[in-house]
Amino acid sequence: MNEKDENLTEDTKTENGQNGRDSSDDSYEKVCYSCRRTESKAGPMIDMPGGICLCHDCMQKAFDTVLKNGFDLSKIQNMPFLNMNLSDISKLNIPQPEIPQKQRIKKKAPKEQPSFDIRDIPAPHRIKASLDQYVIGQEQAKKVISVAVYNHYKRVFAKEAQQNTPDPDDVVIEKSNILMIGPTGSGKTYLVRTLARLLDVPLAIADATSLTEAGYIGDDIESVISKLLAAADNDVERAEHGIVFIDEIDKIARKKDMNSRDVSGESVQQELLKLLEGSQVEVPVGTNQKNALSPMATVNTDQILFICGGAFPDLERIVKERLNRSSSIGYRAELKDRYDEDPDILSHVTNADLRAFGMIPEFLGRLPIQVTLQKLTEPMLVKILKEPKNAILKQYIKLLALDEVKLVFEDDALEWIAAEAMKRETGARALRAIMEEFMLDIMFEVPKDPSIGTVVITRSYLEKNGGPRIEMRG
Repeated sequence: MNEKDENLTEDTKTENGQNGRDSSDDSYEKVCYSCRRTESKAGPMIDMPGGICLCHDCMQKAFDTVLKNGFDLSKIQNMPFLNMNLSDISKLNIPQPEIPQKQRIKKKAPKEQPSFDIRDIPAPHRIKASLDQYVIGQEQAKKVISVAVYNHYKRVFAKEAQQNTPDPDDVVIEKSNILMIGPTGSGKTYLVRTLARLLDVPLAIADATSLTEAGYIGDDIESVISKLLAAADNDVERAEHGIVFIDEIDKIARKKDMNSRDVSGESVQQELLKLLEGSQVEVPVGTNQKNALSPMATVNTDQILFICGGAFPDLERIVKERLNRSSSIGYRAELKDRYDEDPDILSHVTNADLRAFGMIPEFLGRLPIQVTLQKLTEPMLVKILKEPKNAILKQYIKLLALDEVKLVFEDDALEWIAAEAMKRETGARALRAIMEEFMLDIMFEVPKDPSIGTVVITRSYLEKNGGPRIEMRG
């Protein structure tokens, strides 16, 4: 124990008495030794010998594991440390052990969660206008997603209102999840993350590559909902109004020519069906692993918006083959190479192409809204560098502004960066990699000289034919 902990322990003993704790001390709350939930979330704690605390759920699960039939702890008499009905242990003449400092945290002031109302969801044109400030291009994708999200939350509130006052028309709005298809670096994850931040709803981003069939090494399907519940601070009601984005969805396509069991492909698609359509799922609270000591919560996925995204490599070839199959001879014949140089070839994708890729029809049927993102062009990369609210250039300008240095990029330099990013074929991700490479020396050398006032990045510096133009103060 270090000196700081010893002083803290001595101060605690001085303030709280010889046994290190007083029931009147309301500045700290206990933490469950097993599930790590605080007293405000798990309820009153059970004090165990050795100074540890357990919540009622973890204690009950422990006894249910030991005894096959289980029993109710509230029926145990004359056991002060295990009696769940006992409200004040301090009245008994029993020495109480000191609670370790690691199990004592400051109580937080209760925060009132604002009620989720239909008026909080902006109209589709306002959602798109907000996305335009952060995402460059992809106009059709932003339009489709804005309408889909707005209709989804209208469906949620309509269903909740129908439970209170039944609708005489008895019209049930079906759930519509979204499938995003686009090359790497086109902004799929960034678009969803920006959308969740603008709507102020919980967001969980999961990777489909780690999902496997239940019983095999890897993450179970329920781990996706566990991440959403954690993002909502274990508030089930708020989590049921959240968004789940499953990235790399193309990695769970049906494997071809496999003799062994496909536990990470078609089997995962089959198990995802119940989540996408809507079902009651039991997930552990505070952890992704199910065990006897983990408290469980039931989450209804019927009101959760699922967005699946993937790059779908080699899907372009499947689309071209289908389109070229319609070629014929005569005056109205289509050229064989008509679609070879089409940058927006993915806009022609159909369910038949996705099934040929390896996605099962039941899975595609639960993703009725399909959005295709365009491959980024050089002019779009130049705009991504400087126009969004949190553009890469603005980030570096702010970093050097903290050192009272002005950073300027010439237009020729931005065009060179965009052209170099196109060669790397990783989309917008290549921009930051290039910027980090050429800004390293500047970020290292500039703080050395306080007389530097302005740094101008030129094309010749990026082409390694010279250095940046430096202007001194005054």
